[in-house]
Amino acid sequence: STLVNPNALRWLLPKSTNRVSEPASVAVSIDKDHNYYIDSGITPFSMLETKIVERLKDKEDACINIQAEKSVPIEHIVRVMNIAKDHGYKVILATAPE
Repeated sequence: STLVNPNALRWLLPKSTNRVSEPASVAVSIDKDHNYYIDSGITPFSMLETKIVERLKDKEDACINIQAEKSVPIEHIVRVMNIAKDHGYKVILATAPE
């Protein structure tokens, strides 16, 4: 899905025709060097789950917006998706419009 987020880092994303207008509760980005970010702040993977849970603790229908550069191997995306699954969060995979 495509999500417009003014605070998102600017990267080359996969393309899609799907659009989502609802904002995500927390944005997790992964760059080409496999660095993880929460919103625009770099976060080591070892701290990612703790920080996500902290940010989403009081949110109903909590959602993670994953924004990964096109070249990022899928296993890095799946790691974030597993955090979402373990805590019952929804996931949006950000893409660029086609």
